[in-house]
Amino acid sequence: MYIKMKELCSLSNESKSTILYYIKEGLLPEPKKPKANLHLYEKSIVDLIKFIKFLQKKFNFSISQIKTIFQETKLNKGYSFEKLVNALELAAVFEKKLLSKEEFLKECNITHQELEYFIKKGYLYPKEGKFGQKELEIVKLLKEANNLQIDKLLDKYVKSARKIAAKEIDFWQQIFDNPSHDTIKEYQLLFSIMLELKPYIYNMQSILAYKKEKENERAS
Repeated sequence: MYIKMKELCSLSNESKSTILYYIKEGLLPEPKKPKANLHLYEKSIVDLIKFIKFLQKKFNFSISQIKTIFQETKLNKGYSFEKLVNALELAAVFEKKLLSKEEFLKECNITHQELEYFIKKGYLYPKEGKFGQKELEIVKLLKEANNLQIDKLLDKYVKSARKIAAKEIDFWQQIFDNPSHDTIKEYQLLFSIMLELKPYIYNMQSILAYKKEKENERAS
């Protein structure tokens, strides 16, 4: 179904100038032009406009970042679980500049052996052999915590994360195998759950467990 710009603006609650900008940047498809001065837009891009606004407002993504996500995942060309997972990977570790392995080693001041150890243990996740600011911060944290001998705790984090990931994949795969009429809301929900709700629950459970332990100590 095709609609005119006026209706598109109304349904998406977005201005004409913004929609034209999204089209110029390649975030939205070009309209069909059956005749002069008549531009028709697919009604489905209403949801895409809302998704772009969601990424901007919820996660402070720039147009450039959203454009990169769309270009690398083709998320704006159709919906699938695989595309969404790729988009989530980009969203979770979005970096303006990625370092090569040699650059990363020099920046972190660690050896090849140390880097391979961190990767093998599941503490670091390079993207196609490259590393970003997040990985720099993680290595700094690992080096600072070295004297605390936290390997066993970190191993439990990794093991727990892998178990939960397997359940997440099964659950979300079922959702996307049976798509609803409102897939874009499912995309938004999954983004929020993975990037906001999950870390919130993890951290709050740690705090609550600590408080409960202290209460038990006082009671005994």
